[in-house]
Amino acid sequence: MDNTERLIQEKIKREIETQTRRHFIKDCVAGMGGIALSSLFFSCNSFFDNKKGGKLSLTERDLNPLATLAPPFPPKVKSVIYLHMAGAPSQLEMFDYKPELQKLHNQSCPESFLEGRKFAFIRGVPKLLGPQAKFKQVGEAGNWVSEYLPHFKKVADEVAFLKAVNTDQFNHGPAQLFMHTGSPRLGRPSIGSWVTYGLGSENQNLPGFVVLTSGGKNPSAGKSVWGSGFLPSVYQGVQCRSKGDPVLYIDDPKGMSRGLKKRTIDAINSINKEEFDNYSDPETLARINQYEMAYRMQIAVPEVMNINNEPDYIKEMYGVEKGKESFANNCLLARKLVEKGVRFVQLFDWGWDSHGTDHSTAVDLGLKNKCREIDRPISALILDLKQRGLLDDTLVVWGGEFGRTPMQENREGKEQGYKGRDHHVDAFTMWMAGGGVKKGASWGKTDEIGFSALEGQVSVHDVHATILHLLGFNHEQFTYDFQGRPFRLTDVHGHVIKEILA
Repeated sequence: MDNTERLIQEKIKREIETQTRRHFIKDCVAGMGGIALSSLFFSCNSFFDNKKGGKLSLTERDLNPLATLAPPFPPKVKSVIYLHMAGAPSQLEMFDYKPELQKLHNQSCPESFLEGRKFAFIRGVPKLLGPQAKFKQVGEAGNWVSEYLPHFKKVADEVAFLKAVNTDQFNHGPAQLFMHTGSPRLGRPSIGSWVTYGLGSENQNLPGFVVLTSGGKNPSAGKSVWGSGFLPSVYQGVQCRSKGDPVLYIDDPKGMSRGLKKRTIDAINSINKEEFDNYSDPETLARINQYEMAYRMQIAVPEVMNINNEPDYIKEMYGVEKGKESFANNCLLARKLVEKGVRFVQLFDWGWDSHGTDHSTAVDLGLKNKCREIDRPISALILDLKQRGLLDDTLVVWGGEFGRTPMQENREGKEQGYKGRDHHVDAFTMWMAGGGVKKGASWGKTDEIGFSALEGQVSVHDVHATILHLLGFNHEQFTYDFQGRPFRLTDVHGHVIKEILA
């Protein structure tokens, strides 16, 4: 081979190598990105099984996401009724008795209590505000309960109090999200969604997670507090109503028979199944199940949501208000729902913001009226569950998103005409009752004016960990893979509050 021929061959070789590199970098980059993206997508998809040649492997749970599941550990309860007082009630007028604060009433708050603290509306140096209600020790356990709750005194021995709950969110929306999803930001599943995802529903004709609202408005955080976040949407809360149709559009249009409705749903779901076969989107399965659940709910929901068929003495015990969407009606519905196998019932009652800007938000007027609205229904709920043998396997949780300050609110540094308290994150009261909970217990203690926790402080994550524990879960092991890592309700925090467990 002469020198010229050798040079020509080397030039051709270099052009081939250059073209190969150029082709790989320029022309195949989109393909490589697609391969990486596809891998990422399927790593998050529990339906994809590489051992079966990349074909979909569907379990019974995939086909029926609300199928009943047993928890990993023996549970103390099988259902939860969560009573949230949206707006945050004042613990200092209800459960956390502070006689020393009464002695200091109308004195200027020490500046040491204000330094480095964040408040929503307190400006300057406010005055301390003594308790506006009288307190009395009740029951065998001798827990303090205010005069605002005369009926509750009868069931106080069924309850375990948490007197020093702490949060780090002092605005309503983020605090409500934190209380119900474990995060103050949007996008996380609510605790009801986690529970329904983990346990399914005991009644396949009803949702596993039902939401009931009262007070005229939804919580400040909106419907995200019962949303499913990154969990399949079939696990989000189903909002029902205690007046009118329990679910909007539950009745078929005129001219549509039950059989025609079934054939319509079958036709829609045959298209959905084809879409799932083509695109493997788990939300398509959720949509299929939601259509079928809606069909079954048309028979089951009107029956279980009808409080008119309850005996008169039961309606009287709860203080039912006929034709209204009241907290009392919702408490009775909550009992009926857990009795029928609904896993998680969430009640939101709006109107507990106690700023004292007018009579409806004053802690000596508006708060007293709000307590009157819930006092009888909550007491009736606990007694009714107990007399039916349901309290042993039902957990009742009560609380708001944060507490209230021992100082009088003073917007713009001026005294107000009505007595009100600002948002307080350091220490507030919640309580639990039911299976696995120590009756009459009280854990946590605040200082002499109810400002800071002295002992037994617990976090929102601790409350979540305890609820999951009573349902049979280890909160550290109960996870869902999303965006390449396992998520859990309690994030990287939380301890079970053993001091209130039986």
